[in-house]
Amino acid sequence: MRKEKGDIRMEAALKRIWARELEEDLTRINRALEDYLRVEGDLVAETGRFLLEAGGKRIRPSFVVLSSKLFSYDFDKVRPLAMAVELMHMASLVHDDVVDASLTRRGRPSVSARWGNEVAISTGSFLFAKVMDLVLDLEDPALFALFAKMCVQMTLGEIQQIRVAYNVDQSFRQYYYRISRKTGLLVAMSCQTGAMVSGATARETMLLRRFGHSLGIAFQIVDDILDLTADPRKLGKPCGGDIRQGIMTLPMIYAMESLPASQRDRFAEIFCLRDKDEALVAEALWLVKISDGIQRAQELANRYTERAQNCLSCFPKTRHRKNLQDLAEFVGKRKF
Repeated sequence: MRKEKGDIRMEAALKRIWARELEEDLTRINRALEDYLRVEGDLVAETGRFLLEAGGKRIRPSFVVLSSKLFSYDFDKVRPLAMAVELMHMASLVHDDVVDASLTRRGRPSVSARWGNEVAISTGSFLFAKVMDLVLDLEDPALFALFAKMCVQMTLGEIQQIRVAYNVDQSFRQYYYRISRKTGLLVAMSCQTGAMVSGATARETMLLRRFGHSLGIAFQIVDDILDLTADPRKLGKPCGGDIRQGIMTLPMIYAMESLPASQRDRFAEIFCLRDKDEALVAEALWLVKISDGIQRAQELANRYTERAQNCLSCFPKTRHRKNLQDLAEFVGKRKF
């Protein structure tokens, strides 16, 4: 498939950011994570290493680094925060895979599929504990409070998702509550903490938090679109996972608003089934795709990306601001 000019420009910008601003530091952060998870107990060390080897975009550590570089960047101050946000993200994914009964993650078996739910739950809990241990060593009450509150909010988001699973009658407000706590607030905290340890003013720190929150919302909306539309090989898991797991996402909410009554009822009938075969999943995917749900969701993601970009307008026009703007554009328009 021929790439559009915008996609080519975005890829070039990402390569530039990676080479000039992120590659060295994220490589060092990854090594620090490997060392930090090298603990006594073969099984815990194995599951931790397995998660790190699965890779991932490292979006959250990237935002810690890039936000810090707007001010007085000190890698030694940033490293533990970047490690902490990535560990928190990893822990939430492990627990999500248990709740959602997901067999794959990033193109590999999930921890729960490979070792079972008991090991997966213990691994996730271990990672959350390691986050708090890491932040405690910073001896900064404000940072510790932020991470502690973040753990609470992520848990509330997960509980909400469990509570409304397989319920097709959901509103945008319910969806926003869930993704704000599971995704938006963690990206917000990534940007905020990078600024906090780098000499930013209170106003600058809050602007970066708002930037991160809006971008986190856009990221999750796009993630939910990709679950319906992406190439499974690039996605690292089969399409339609949210339909299988009874997770009502924004494209589906919009689809339910615009589909004719008969098609709306059919989608609801399929979605509420806890045991769906691939033919039913494919039919539900088709119903969403023939509606305007995906288009409307992408339009909203674009508005949140624009809102995030606006938060950067008060910062000097440096390459560091441009890096955040380019990464934000990638988040809003990514194809994987």
